[in-house]
Amino acid sequence: MVLGREFFLQDTNIVSTNLIGKLLCYKNFCGIITETESYIGQDDPACHAAKGMTKRTKIMFGQAGFSYVYFIYGMYYCLNIVTEALNFPAATLIRGIKLIHPPYTYLNGPGKVCKFLGINLTHNAIDITLSKELYIKDIGCTLNYMSTPRIGISKGLNKMWRYVITDREFPSNIFLPS
Repeated sequence: MVLGREFFLQDTNIVSTNLIGKLLCYKNFCGIITETESYIGQDDPACHAAKGMTKRTKIMFGQAGFSYVYFIYGMYYCLNIVTEALNFPAATLIRGIKLIHPPYTYLNGPGKVCKFLGINLTHNAIDITLSKELYIKDIGCTLNYMSTPRIGISKGLNKMWRYVITDREFPSNIFLPS
């Protein structure tokens, strides 16, 4: 079943943890979500919306269940899903997936996910609760996960808002904090 808006209206950390094991589908590709990160509100210094609404972050202040895609390091796109209430900027970053169609490909890192799938800025602001092209399904897959500090950021490092699978059948280069 495709996840509806009510799923994404929940607290961002609940959304982030509950997305582990869900199926991300884009065109002919489907993969089980294996890693996510939360970015929550203007009090989170790592959140793009920490300094308020801009042209780039306007989508984060919008309705839950929409894609937020941005470009980083001059080379990578990142896919997020807007969460929580209207006018509260929050999102879950999709950091990793294990493809099941086509099989056997593990995409560890948000840039790798978007590069492989072909997701770019044209995929920003898609309502994934209604889209037939980009959506997330609940397939009843429950995976064990752990929480760690977020990675690839310089602020808000104290937040344990990165969620990554621990199940052995999903091999990955899991970053474990020292």
